[in-house]
Amino acid sequence: MSLKTFLLRPIAFAASVHAGREVARFLKAHEHTARVQEQLLAQLLAAHAVTGFGRAHDLRAVRTYEEFVRAVPVGTYETHRPYMDRVLAGETSALLQPSQRVLMFSQTSGTTGLPKFIPVTPRSLSDARRGWNVWGLTALRDHRAAWLRYVVQLSSSMRERVSPTGLPCGAVSGLLAATQKKIVRRMYCVPPGVGDIADSDSRLYTVLRSGVDRDVAFITTANPSSTIALIETGQRHVERLIRDVRDGTFTPPGEVHVYIHRRLRRRHNAALAKHLEAGLRRDGRLLPRHFWKLSFLANWTGGTLGLYLPRLRELFDDVPIRDIGLLASEGRFSVPVADSTAAGVAEILGNFLEFIPAEEYAGASRLEAVTTLRAHEVEVGREYFLVVSNWSGLWRYNMDDRVRVVGRLGQSPMIEFLSRGLHTANITGEKITEHQVVAAMAAAGGRGGADAGAVERFVLQGRFAATPFYELRLEPRDGLDVTILASRFDEALSELNVEYHSKRKSGRLGPVTPTLLPPGTLEAAEHAAITARQGRREQYKHKYLLTEIAK
Repeated sequence: MSLKTFLLRPIAFAASVHAGREVARFLKAHEHTARVQEQLLAQLLAAHAVTGFGRAHDLRAVRTYEEFVRAVPVGTYETHRPYMDRVLAGETSALLQPSQRVLMFSQTSGTTGLPKFIPVTPRSLSDARRGWNVWGLTALRDHRAAWLRYVVQLSSSMRERVSPTGLPCGAVSGLLAATQKKIVRRMYCVPPGVGDIADSDSRLYTVLRSGVDRDVAFITTANPSSTIALIETGQRHVERLIRDVRDGTFTPPGEVHVYIHRRLRRRHNAALAKHLEAGLRRDGRLLPRHFWKLSFLANWTGGTLGLYLPRLRELFDDVPIRDIGLLASEGRFSVPVADSTAAGVAEILGNFLEFIPAEEYAGASRLEAVTTLRAHEVEVGREYFLVVSNWSGLWRYNMDDRVRVVGRLGQSPMIEFLSRGLHTANITGEKITEHQVVAAMAAAGGRGGADAGAVERFVLQGRFAATPFYELRLEPRDGLDVTILASRFDEALSELNVEYHSKRKSGRLGPVTPTLLPPGTLEAAEHAAITARQGRREQYKHKYLLTEIAK
């Protein structure tokens, strides 16, 4: 045990006692889910009755859940956008209670070309931190060897852009990392500000150089592709990495702020360099076991992200994997309490949760007409779409996330994420919608030249590979250069979807790749679909985006 670890033990013990009480309160709440949710709804209604949204929906008069359903229809970000735009411009009372100031805006891609901005307040940040505390302490209880050892955290920048009032807009994970308790912050290998490095290769190299000579217990990030990219970056720059370790230097492949250089001053470590060289000779490539003895990995495992698990296990041997839960810009909605499952207990302390039966959601022409069930009313084995109300100013907000109830903890459902919506494709977290795909094709065709004119009928589908990509399938046409079209389509999609742009820029997604189909292929598929459904041609809606990910 190092001297630093020995000196930190009393402080860590005191912190763990406090966190343990928080975990106990969290678990106890699930014995009384219905009551806890009723109390939370009453608090939300009382706190927000004076807001612009509250006055418009007369929340002051709402007393029961049934009255709440009648007063506030199930909506989307687009129904919230007029209020969110006012908050973004500085009029916080449009959605938020007077005592809550905005710390930042969590930014993500919307279903149209406009991004979503979710206000992060002290209350919503506290809820997010509680969820992480519960997740973290239960994970450490299951992996005691990870206690008081270093953590490699891959988080995005909290300042990807600035709001009209000067507030940062980006990833809330960046704010959580920046405001973490000192005892926890001491365990982070990666210095603050690394998430702001624009060049993906340099950013990942910096992360790896920060932790390669530390006793790292686990790696935590949202997307498993980031963990894979971290190790593959080390493999591409293995000679550089070994030299830096041996000489105590830091020579990233691209430009990095001088502040990061100062934070990454290290003593030379010839012994570790020799160990890395020996591992490289033995295995033919750099592997995590050459420099870390990990207790577990922490990342999403549900939905299409499960496709990355074989590659993770190939690189990391049989290190246990702990899902981090159903997280989004809008909040945390589940907390996993065990390894090797995408399921977590519903987060009922910070969110009032409702569930739309999946079969009804698929057939609904209007969201306002759907049936909603509360957390204690859902059935194990059934699939639902999640609806949330919380302290970020969201009211009966359709997350468009399909979940399955796999069990219960007390009265609360254990839920696992399955997919995004009915018309959303997702490989690495980009959440592409059919609306964006059609708009991207229109934009690609408008960028000039008969060689890249837009086409009226095409199909886009994600393909999982070493570097996943989207395949653009279309039929030949006179004067059409499919290579140019695919490139312009890729550019347009990046402009419409900030998550897609981020994944393309970081190399986690490859460029859109065109595939020419024999003439008449799409017409024949349309005819077959109409015949099979015994419908009329005017009722047929061509699918521009296939949501199943092909291998």
